[in-house]
Amino acid sequence: MPEADALHPLAALARRHDPDRFLCALFAPAEARQAIFTLIAFNHELARAREVAREPMMVLIRLQWWRDTVEEAVAGRPARQHEVAAPLSAAIEAGRLDPAALLAMIEAREGDEPPEDRQALEERLLGTAGALAAETGRILDAGAGFAEALARAGAAYGLAGTLRSLPHLLAAGRRPLPGEILPANTPLSDPAAAGAIRALAGRGLGMLGEARRALSGLPRRSIAAALPAVLAGRDLRRLASPGWRWDAPPAPRGAGDRMAVAWAGLRGRL
Repeated sequence: MPEADALHPLAALARRHDPDRFLCALFAPAEARQAIFTLIAFNHELARAREVAREPMMVLIRLQWWRDTVEEAVAGRPARQHEVAAPLSAAIEAGRLDPAALLAMIEAREGDEPPEDRQALEERLLGTAGALAAETGRILDAGAGFAEALARAGAAYGLAGTLRSLPHLLAAGRRPLPGEILPANTPLSDPAAAGAIRALAGRGLGMLGEARRALSGLPRRSIAAALPAVLAGRDLRRLASPGWRWDAPPAPRGAGDRMAVAWAGLRGRL
């Protein structure tokens, strides 16, 4: 693993705030990594909009700032002075990132929280973590035929991350799951709620299995776009198990998780 002070600022940001995707990006060809790190940093900034702003209007204002950043880059206007906005604009102008994909990622985060129902939750995951995975695949020349499967694998990873983080999110006043799965003011220790969330993790495993089968012919060059699926599978199996403590924060990533990603990355297949 590269030393932090030897990394490009955006790579260091990705490693600090999204270590899972940072690790996966290391298995991309060297010439593509900077675009991927820029995409990861952009996604982190979008996620922060809801973390740092409690009022829905303030969330929308922050997301609009990023929409303006993307649209100004498309129009060839000067980049905004921001550690992520400036390199993001440069990547858009150079054709390394697709502005339509970036705008779709912004739009997907503008929905209400909690999502109305399970379908709305899955659509949001496809539009956020799923869209990030699909755009990573485009950067790595995966081919349009793999975009949907990458998006579904990415959505499964996003679901696993949401479920792993439930204690933290709820403590922060967030409600990332629809009321039909986790009613308001219901503790995670409630048996009915735990069962519903466990069932949702099982559904995520089904989604992931379909995506992995569709990714069986993914070009070796593009494997980094699919590697989060390795972590999603390991996480969702834990989350779906009867022994998982929903009311306890998850343990940090262990060597087994990192080795599983490395093994898949080195082999070039999931």
